[in-house]
Amino acid sequence: MTPLIFVTGGVVSSLGKGIAAASLAAILEARGLRVTMMKLDPYINVDPGTMSPFQHGEVYVTDDGAETDLDLGHYERYVRTRLSRKNSVTTGRIYENVIRKERRGDYLGGTVQVIPHITDEIKRCIVEATQGFDVGLVEIGGTVGDIESLPFLEAIRQLRTERGPDKALFMHLTLVPWIAAAGELKTKPTQHSVKELRSIGIQPDILLCRSEQPLPDSERRKIALFTNVSERAVISAVDLDNIYRMPQRFHEQGLDDLIIDRLRLAAGAPDLAEWDAVLDASEHPVDEVTIGVVGKYVDHQDAYKSVAEALKHGGLRQRTRVNLKWLESSDVEKLGAGEALAGVDGILVPGGFGDRGFEGKVDSARHAREHGIPYFGICYGMQAAVVDYARHVAGLEGANSTENDKASPHPVIGLITEWRTSTGDVERRSEDSDLGGTMRLGLQDQRIKPGTLAHAMYGKDVVGERHRHRYEFNNRYRTQLEDAGLVISAKSMDDLLVEMVELPRDVHPWFLACQAHPEFLSTPRDGHPLFVGFIRAAREHKAQAGGRLLKEAHA
Repeated sequence: MTPLIFVTGGVVSSLGKGIAAASLAAILEARGLRVTMMKLDPYINVDPGTMSPFQHGEVYVTDDGAETDLDLGHYERYVRTRLSRKNSVTTGRIYENVIRKERRGDYLGGTVQVIPHITDEIKRCIVEATQGFDVGLVEIGGTVGDIESLPFLEAIRQLRTERGPDKALFMHLTLVPWIAAAGELKTKPTQHSVKELRSIGIQPDILLCRSEQPLPDSERRKIALFTNVSERAVISAVDLDNIYRMPQRFHEQGLDDLIIDRLRLAAGAPDLAEWDAVLDASEHPVDEVTIGVVGKYVDHQDAYKSVAEALKHGGLRQRTRVNLKWLESSDVEKLGAGEALAGVDGILVPGGFGDRGFEGKVDSARHAREHGIPYFGICYGMQAAVVDYARHVAGLEGANSTENDKASPHPVIGLITEWRTSTGDVERRSEDSDLGGTMRLGLQDQRIKPGTLAHAMYGKDVVGERHRHRYEFNNRYRTQLEDAGLVISAKSMDDLLVEMVELPRDVHPWFLACQAHPEFLSTPRDGHPLFVGFIRAAREHKAQAGGRLLKEAHA
């Protein structure tokens, strides 16, 4: 049996359970343990694939094509274990599994109930996702006291009873608010949160106390006394300006030693050298750049969580602080790209769906192309770049994506079924297609053309990247756009799908766009070749712009 650490949260949501759990996992991994992580989400959606980015934030994609909660992105950025659909389970998926079993008669005609059938299915999923590892961390979404999370809490209570205290422990993240008017930290919310947990049979073994200020020893003793948790196990999770410092802070307080003792894990001394290097690069930059991120959901930046982190990772690899200028693509349409993007050293256009703000993305790609500003297009950002090039360089007036204009005279972007049919005729997408099942998802290999910018960035002929999209580069326009100077620098292994496009380096210093989502494979310790190259190009652009300004001043 894999020893398990169950992570719950109390008082309020958004306390950072995912980052806290991932930080602990990073320390345990640094001690030589094979670690995996899992998220149990209480919402009834089967997965977050069709949920609004404004409400849910980013949909993170794993190698096997699972659309998951953004916390799996935190997990993979902190540990080297590659996760899969087994590591993300929702109430919707649990009920879907149980109903499917009931329909085929697995329960022999018995009454199907929350206990034991739903809780048994939850336990089965936990065991399946964590088996074969030295330790597994399981985060339960939501806040203790929420009705929808009760089946998950009951399931982990049962697992603890079945396995015993040396094979499963409970770690509870709670809030210790600072009341400015009183000038005090208040422990009562934490006491009530633990009381709520205990009322359903769960006694936490460890408390992570989130606060604006370090937790004084006197408050730790008070919390320990009223929650029946040892003082050693009351950990201060103070607000940090750098989330990658958290593993170090937890280690300094002995959290990993505590867990290793409680679960009787055979672990070595921690080697946090890689994390120390990340912190050193982050806190002692030698340069900085400003990147304009032109998206559709910038009012809710969690929708681009992995993009933002990957940009910062690209800066870490060269000791460069990356400042992000978030721009709503619809605002670019109103202001004009020149005004909206003034002063940026690079332009990144990330993914998205729908026609709102698309022309702002196209204008951003055009502005970068015409003014020699480093450009990185991701998914919808690649499609915007192709539309711009078709309209304004190849002379294909009215070029567009069929996602936005089904009557476009030049549908340079479309569904495969719209341009790849046996008769050659355009087949239009069904309006009632299942939005949850029509995506190209997961890790797929692509072949990179030698001599291109993409090949220079990767240094490989074949690379794998994760995908999440429906629409593709229309192959009927390949030759026409290539003849107009657009470089197709990567294609799928069967040569069917265009994966990357770019401009020749004698035309533009750094202009590259990809259909995949490379941000999902970026980590603070390793970065990602495309993001590293993009930030390097932004630095060079900034230096050249500064040199021009200096010459103009002297003149």
